[in-house]
Amino acid sequence: MSNELNQDLVVGLDAGGTRTRAVLAFAATGRTVGEAVAGPGNALTVPLPRLTDHLAEAIGRSVPERVRGGVVAVVGGFAGSAGFAEFAGGDPGRLNALAALTEALRRLGIAPRTVGVSSDVEAAFASAPGTPADGLALVAGTGAVATRVAGHRCAATVDGDGWLLGDEGSGFWIGRGAVRAALRMADGRGGPTTLARTVGLALGLPAGLLEGAGGTGEARGTGKAGEARGTEEARGTEEARGTEGAESAGRAEGAAAGWSAARREAYRMRLLPTVMAQPPITLARLAPLVAEAARDKDPVAEAILREAVDHLTAAVRALDPRPGERIVVTGGLLGPDGPLTAPLTGRLEDLGLTVDQVADGCRGAVALARLGHGDPTLAAGAV
Repeated sequence: MSNELNQDLVVGLDAGGTRTRAVLAFAATGRTVGEAVAGPGNALTVPLPRLTDHLAEAIGRSVPERVRGGVVAVVGGFAGSAGFAEFAGGDPGRLNALAALTEALRRLGIAPRTVGVSSDVEAAFASAPGTPADGLALVAGTGAVATRVAGHRCAATVDGDGWLLGDEGSGFWIGRGAVRAALRMADGRGGPTTLARTVGLALGLPAGLLEGAGGTGEARGTGKAGEARGTEEARGTEEARGTEGAESAGRAEGAAAGWSAARREAYRMRLLPTVMAQPPITLARLAPLVAEAARDKDPVAEAILREAVDHLTAAVRALDPRPGERIVVTGGLLGPDGPLTAPLTGRLEDLGLTVDQVADGCRGAVALARLGHGDPTLAAGAV
């Protein structure tokens, strides 16, 4: 890059619930010349000082000091930032993102002509081939949100309501489902599942409490009867359990053979405070355990993933998709090897949608920064 130091440069940021990624690119061509990753960048859930540090780290590592004077535009796609142009001005997430980004750039001695803040969904949508301006977007990673985009801006949003109120079908939602399934197995309400053992191991519970908890064929049940029990309990519906007598039988069958009542009770007493002592969103890191168990045909895990696909499909349906319309999907659950990619793609195609998969919002943030450099009003949330 030594012979190209005089070219204008732009920075695109994808700031999500798990990481912040920064990409440095040439303004004229969009070619990437540097990138770096730092900590979480959710503008609502990450405290402002820490958010600023993460942004400064990612940008500082991706932009060598000798070329910082050439940066003409910076755009960040932030989880937790509203994308609605009419209401974004007073949005707390957008204000946090803009304050943190401005301070991070000041620390680094970068003074771009344009600084823009968009939502992570807008950036992800712009990452699709051709930098589309209109269509649908679905993000399913730590959180989950579906959006209709018009003119590079969010026009309507479904879910994205955070771990407490929504994000149904997200990594957090799936991870929480794993813990709930483990607790239900331990207290007798739920069907046998290997998740009781894997969740306990992941959270550092003593190995002695897990003896008898790992789903052997006998513990999980065999054939359709075992699968039905696991599916019914993962859904957690009284209708599926049926009569009171059948429910009592389900409780009796719920404990894996060999997992004693004393161990099950001790498991619950250790698991609950361990989970409660951590930030709730960290449950998202348990989602891969569900995917792994589902690959091994654990019926409870399979049911959790099916319900996640149902939730995400419902979110897209709520946007009134039109046949032939483009939908851009991204997030850890929807990557090339994501546990929801194949089943959800099939459901979206059944709706007549054309599915584009993107890795994250960095490419889109770069594209928006390049647009903003040519026409600052096109950089989402430009200031």
